[in-house]
Amino acid sequence: MHSWIRSRDDWAEEEAARLGPWAERAADSRGRVHEETEHPYRSAFQRDRDRIVHSRAFRRLEYKTQVFVPHEDDHFRNRLTHTLEGSQVARTLARALRVNEDLAEAIVLAHDLGHTPFGHAGERALHALLEGAGGFDHNRQTLRVVDWLEDRYPNFRGLNLTAETREGILKHGCHWEHPVAVPDLGPNPSLEAQIADASDEIAYVSHDLDDGLRSGLLEVAMLDRVVLWQGARAQIDREMLGASESTKNAQTIRGLLNTLVTDWVEATAARLAEVQPGSATDVRQADRLGGHSEAVGNARRDLKRFLFENLYDHPDVLRVSREAEQVLGELYRRYTSDENLLPAQVRARFDEDGELRAIADYIAGMTDRFARAELEKLDGSGV
Repeated sequence: MHSWIRSRDDWAEEEAARLGPWAERAADSRGRVHEETEHPYRSAFQRDRDRIVHSRAFRRLEYKTQVFVPHEDDHFRNRLTHTLEGSQVARTLARALRVNEDLAEAIVLAHDLGHTPFGHAGERALHALLEGAGGFDHNRQTLRVVDWLEDRYPNFRGLNLTAETREGILKHGCHWEHPVAVPDLGPNPSLEAQIADASDEIAYVSHDLDDGLRSGLLEVAMLDRVVLWQGARAQIDREMLGASESTKNAQTIRGLLNTLVTDWVEATAARLAEVQPGSATDVRQADRLGGHSEAVGNARRDLKRFLFENLYDHPDVLRVSREAEQVLGELYRRYTSDENLLPAQVRARFDEDGELRAIADYIAGMTDRFARAELEKLDGSGV
């Protein structure tokens, strides 16, 4: 009797027919750290994606800063909405290039799970505090979260993701101590991992520009010298004469985003046609295949420079850096001075993970509002 249920084997057949030879296939996954029975109607990469979305670390992203602190405006991006926007870019790139959408999406959904409160400012503050004790890096911490810190299963720690998803999370390689074996990395990441990396950047340069304009820290006149903005805005001005300024801004950013996505797809497709990799292994051995054309790549770097000079280094944004240094620094000082201020489950990890790393894990997992509330609680108790 025919079954109307799409099984894992059906997914494998569809992937074999639909994906390019350069794509990762779930049926060929290198597996997980701990062996598990496969799910009857989800592929290994679909299961990774679902585990990430259901993790506690994923839920906490809603209250972690992207650029602007969440309580300043309900419409500014936070770390969670950034992740979701990045995942949609990844699905578009992966679908267009016939690679594994589920894997690319899983990597993007996981990529910021290790971020501290207060965005990159918090990361810099915690790295400085841990100088001489291994430092802190959010990519490293993300792998630590999914491999070690999430506590949802009876037979293993972490989420037990596939090697391919974990490899994509690594991004810059792994040259530091990690509690479980890390996946082997070739000369280059999989094309799905390259897509995840590109999607993260395409998403944030687009939406940070949007938030910067909404905040008033950026003005349209300042963008006249930015090539990507110029090209997109010229078309909008021709086609939308009667539109409001806010609509024109939104449509300009939409056009800019489309330019970045389309160029990445077309330039990468051209390299695939030239190299003709016959497998995902060939992708890792080849020169990096994913990327923009030279012209759009230069324009993207120009936009990033503009954002750093005029938004990320703006005094109002740097105020978050000062708060991160103050709040995280004071929490770290008090916890290292008196371990009894820490929850019992954090203290219980001292012997296995080391006192300073366990404290760093705890602080990094905090949301912006929890970190502030925790310091206020300690101040109120006179500690």
